[in-house]
Amino acid sequence: MGTRRSVAVDRELDPAGWERWAASDDPIVTQWDDGAHEGTEPGASFSSSSSMPSLVFSMLGDLDVRPGQRVLEIGTGTGWNAALLAYRLGAANVVTVEVDGAVAARGRAGLERFGLPVEVVHGDGALGSPERAPFDRVIVTCGVRRIPGAWLEQTRPGGVVLLPWGTYYGVDEAIARLVVGSDGRSASGSFTRPVAFMRMRSQRFVWPRHDSYVPGPEAMDAAEISFTDVPEAAFRSAGFAIGLRVRHVAHNADRERDGRRAVWFYGLTDRSWAVVVFRDGSERAKVYQAGPRRLWDEVEGAFRWWDRHGRPGPERFGIAVRSEGPTAAWLDGARDAAWPV
Repeated sequence: MGTRRSVAVDRELDPAGWERWAASDDPIVTQWDDGAHEGTEPGASFSSSSSMPSLVFSMLGDLDVRPGQRVLEIGTGTGWNAALLAYRLGAANVVTVEVDGAVAARGRAGLERFGLPVEVVHGDGALGSPERAPFDRVIVTCGVRRIPGAWLEQTRPGGVVLLPWGTYYGVDEAIARLVVGSDGRSASGSFTRPVAFMRMRSQRFVWPRHDSYVPGPEAMDAAEISFTDVPEAAFRSAGFAIGLRVRHVAHNADRERDGRRAVWFYGLTDRSWAVVVFRDGSERAKVYQAGPRRLWDEVEGAFRWWDRHGRPGPERFGIAVRSEGPTAAWLDGARDAAWPV
């Protein structure tokens, strides 16, 4: 984790090294590029993994399962998380859904070898498992931006849906612990901790084409220009809160070039755009904005709000959802001061 690099370990060629990594508190990538990857070098993007044990245990603590309860897991992976649940609850009380056929087959085989034959369903996790519903708990092991209504509807009222959630603003996400309401179509709760998960495949974000927003130098020349004194380091720390406060915006940072870093913002419902250019040694950054919305003004307003409220982390926020998606968010339990998301 410290090096942010991936190294390949072959179980047959280096069994001791494989065992050491398997027992470590590190995330282990078990599939690259949706299974299309070949060779021993890392692929372009990881598509299945075994999460850090410390995170797995923390999430199971958040889930708070009790004897006799039935659990739906979204994202089988290696099957290890399902095995932990089955050891506690019994294999008959756990169902796990995996979208990738090869991953599902390996997870199923591993669970059977271990003697915990959990039902592994090869299918779209967004649909849940209606044949085995209702469940007391649902645990999701991939990041989502839209919460499928099936997960709420297949959970008993008072049951818990635990999932990594974030906005389209950026990569920041956190674990949401949602308690399903008596109507079976709504849920609400708080966030427990920041996390980083690979996205549910059906919700992978397709970045808008930059040139459809900024077709050329003339677009920059026509943009509105201003300056900001928002500190770059603090701004990077505010991503989760900004995503909750500013709707329908995505942002992306260019690589540093000669002490210069450009951060771009794109409106997802129109062609509004903005860019702020941070420079080493400068207390002010130059801002360009164009389109129906002034995106940087909205983002800076959200940053100022976050700063005034003591720079809260995800665990101070709560969220309400319905079957069709998130509806409101709040800070420090103040639901009367909630805002739409």
